[in-house]
Amino acid sequence: MIWRPFTQEKTATPAIKIIRGEGVYLFSETGQKYIDMISSWWVNIHGHGNREIAEAIYSQAKTLEHVIFTKFSHDPAETLVKNLKKLLPSNLSKFFFSDNGSTSVEVALKMAYQYFRNIGTGKRSLFLCLKGGYHGDTFGAMSVAGKSSQYHGIFSELFFNSHPIGVPEYYEDVEDIEEQEIRILEEWEQKLLEIGDRVCAIIVEPLLQGAAGMKLYRPKFLEKLVHVVRSYGILVIFDEVMTGFYRTGKMFAMDHTNVIPDFICLSKGITGGFLPLGMTVTTEKVYDAFLSDDPRKTFIHGHSYTANPISCAAANKSLEILLRQKTVENIRTIEEFHKRAVLKNIHRRRVLGTMSAFDIDSSEQRDYLVESAFKEGIFLRPLGNTVYFLPPYCIAEEELDKVYTIVNKFL
Repeated sequence: MIWRPFTQEKTATPAIKIIRGEGVYLFSETGQKYIDMISSWWVNIHGHGNREIAEAIYSQAKTLEHVIFTKFSHDPAETLVKNLKKLLPSNLSKFFFSDNGSTSVEVALKMAYQYFRNIGTGKRSLFLCLKGGYHGDTFGAMSVAGKSSQYHGIFSELFFNSHPIGVPEYYEDVEDIEEQEIRILEEWEQKLLEIGDRVCAIIVEPLLQGAAGMKLYRPKFLEKLVHVVRSYGILVIFDEVMTGFYRTGKMFAMDHTNVIPDFICLSKGITGGFLPLGMTVTTEKVYDAFLSDDPRKTFIHGHSYTANPISCAAANKSLEILLRQKTVENIRTIEEFHKRAVLKNIHRRRVLGTMSAFDIDSSEQRDYLVESAFKEGIFLRPLGNTVYFLPPYCIAEEELDKVYTIVNKFL
């Protein structure tokens, strides 16, 4: 009866029923336990069953479960905005709530397009993106992944126009990375001479392209790319749905650079994996373009569960936990462990923050590794022939050591 996401139900094995989660572990109804090495699609940053977040949810549910977020506001949303504002650059000061990562991207795309309409330069209707990018499964998000997207190609005739930019992939022992960066930037400088005045925004996953296979590129490349596109008045969108909240070792991936975008999209780890919540944060400049006596300049967009108080309460408690010294130290420990751990028979190894990834030769080897590790209690979900580790921040060194030991055995 259940139709699972990203699953070919004809050939897939039956789902394993999970009855409980605690810390890094998932427990099945048959008594098996598994280390969740992908944080359940990258959302459970504090692990499963965090009691503090659960209690915050319970407390809020007894007070106010939901209210329409037009005429009304509430403390959990206002507190969340204040908490996030302290962590973001000062010019990112206007917060729009939505439901999830895809919708936070949709909001940014629509705002960017309407911004130019509102200020009287509506001819800008093109978007730039990075090859291999993934921004969600709604139509705007799919469109800026490009028509060659491995996930969305079947729908490509329905997309609006976007132009993908090559990515100079960075990994251990990569050669000629600077030459690659120069070549790609020169290609785009030429392209922008043709289309620059028709582009409204560029959207990127800063530094780390998750669904593309945990591909990395250098901060210097992103800084130069943003400088080039901004010379044409193009707005910049950072999709930090996956990279936000210390996944890359800093609060946001943009903190590795000297670049501040015009929009940042947030979701996934924002509530510690408990409840859906999305946010699009933008600048006073963008916000002001929507202030008018003309109702047509209003941003006509919203969701039934916009700024749900329970989700906001979870996010506030998750942020409190995230900023504790113990959590920050755990994140550093994970990154250091990734960097010093030895892996055999792999290619293109890369580490950034709590993410460690590598490639193996074939799908047969991948399946053997993943299935063998699962039998020994390690849950992995590869991306093509890329195997990656993205654990909750509460994972202990002995648990990391167990994972690497088991994976190495089968490698």
